[in-house]
Amino acid sequence: MIRAIVYGKRGRRCGKGFSREELKVVGLSVKEALSLKIPVDIRRKTRHDENIEALKRRLNQASENLKA
Repeated sequence: MIRAIVYGKRGRRCGKGFSREELKVVGLSVKEALSLKIPVDIRRKTRHDENIEALKRRLNQASENLKA
């Protein structure tokens, strides 16, 4: 399962889901992300590069699975 990384007062941890900004950068809507079983946290407004890279890897993996 894919997990978002968030930063809080105690440092880095796993979050509830990816922000809308992170989804927008990779070209996904909230509905599309949920249909791909990608967790979304609509309360988050931050954008982290490592989360964007994780989403890109997940999308590539999903597209390879569709081709096979």
